Amino acid sequence: MPVCARNVVAASQPLAAQAGLDLMRQGGNAVDAALATAICLTVVEPTSNGIGSDAFALVWDGTRLHGFNGSGRSPQAWHPGRFAGRATMPTDGWDAVTVPGAVDAWVRVHARFGAMPFARLFESAIRYAEEGYVVSPITARAWGLSRTRLGARADWTAGFTDAGHTPEPGELWRFPDQAETLRTIAATQGEAFYRGNLAERIVAHSRSEGGVLELQDLAAHEGEWVEPIGLDYAGHRLHEIPPNGQGIAALMALGILEHTPIVEAQADSVGWTHWQVEAMKLALQDAFASVADPSAMRRSVSELLDPERLAARARLIRPDRATPVALRVPPGHGTVYLAAADREGRMVSFIQSNYMGFGSGVVVPGTGISLQNRGAGFVLTPGHPNQVGGGKRPFHTIIPAFATRGSEAAMSFGVMGGHMQAQGHVQMMLRVFGAGQNPQAASDAPRWYVSEDGGILHLERGFDPSVADALRAMGHPVRREEAPGHFGGAQLILRTPTGYIAGSDHRKDGQAVGF
Repeated sequence: MPVCARNVVAASQPLAAQAGLDLMRQGGNAVDAALATAICLTVVEPTSNGIGSDAFALVWDGTRLHGFNGSGRSPQAWHPGRFAGRATMPTDGWDAVTVPGAVDAWVRVHARFGAMPFARLFESAIRYAEEGYVVSPITARAWGLSRTRLGARADWTAGFTDAGHTPEPGELWRFPDQAETLRTIAATQGEAFYRGNLAERIVAHSRSEGGVLELQDLAAHEGEWVEPIGLDYAGHRLHEIPPNGQGIAALMALGILEHTPIVEAQADSVGWTHWQVEAMKLALQDAFASVADPSAMRRSVSELLDPERLAARARLIRPDRATPVALRVPPGHGTVYLAAADREGRMVSFIQSNYMGFGSGVVVPGTGISLQNRGAGFVLTPGHPNQVGGGKRPFHTIIPAFATRGSEAAMSFGVMGGHMQAQGHVQMMLRVFGAGQNPQAASDAPRWYVSEDGGILHLERGFDPSVADALRAMGHPVRREEAPGHFGGAQLILRTPTGYIAGSDHRKDGQAVGF
């Protein structure tokens, strides 16, 4: 059932959700709770995020919405020639690592909106790292699978295994190095990570393995407050972080759907699914052609969201036939999303990620810092706006979402999981504000996913077999899926006149909690 309360946190791991709620009980606000949850997640769900992650945030301060882009840039020494002879960007090792932005995001978001002392945000995370926590089932499974990809890396094996053994569900895991690193970050307001002893240890490890991440790359990092972008649908407005993130794809898809008869279709019907999938394919095609570091983009946000352009895109959709679209979606997975809200009306949508599981597999010895592999988000195509280069932000998959109705906050939500995210945002908007489903029902409902392997349409268990058959007959390359792996994990908090209704995805270990 959904959780109904006046103060709520929803996250993908129960201990982290409760860490955030505990801070609110002690007098913290929703921003404090969100950050405490995010910091705790680096310890208790290390398979999806870490101290070396990137992060993005949307913060409703009770009156208006603020956006924060906490993604890092590539090392200045990167250039296309460094990756010559490769078909794709590396996913492992230092040539996949961009400057981690999560620590700076914690500092900057707290400085603007937090109420508790900064060090208080770290208490639960430090305790779990030092004293240990019981590993939850889905996290344990992902941990074991990561050993196949990263087991050859001595630094990852030393940090995140016990002599090669990864924890099983219910086992206790301790990592005192993480506790000491988090203490240092808390005590120095993040300075040690970008300009102090932690930065020096990161760079020393980079140099030891031929990486070119340098002290000046870390010292120059600064996250950016940005104006969210948005688009109206079903009486509500969906807000996203502007590029370099893929959130604009969700906006384009909704804008295309405004020019279709989807409102006449019943939820989970053939037509309802067909229109969404076709709109999303066109939106993703545009996103992968255009989204990059804003300084390199050749199409502006306003051009991509131009109503006449979206109407023209909608006219490409046939009502009775799937339209082939050249779509090669880069693979991606390994993210945590969380939401928080308090009785004073503040709401937070926060996402943090190492990208592919433990990210690059690089773990800075003696620190517990696992580094993301966001460099894999670049492309090697000459002349592409997202072509790899020095000092650039790559195309980013992680995107928090927020919905408003008029001048009021309506819902803080997100659907973690690579390129499921923009697709999930569209599905949650249609379910909650189009079909009138509550957040838990919207999360529980079966999902569809257009994948990177030529645009195959994956349908989750729960779709009526007749719907799958009809979509297949329309030309959709349908694949029925029994496992939840493709379909991400949602957390949603819907505002009501008297409080909040929160939902947490059964596909993850987490929960929604409140008081």
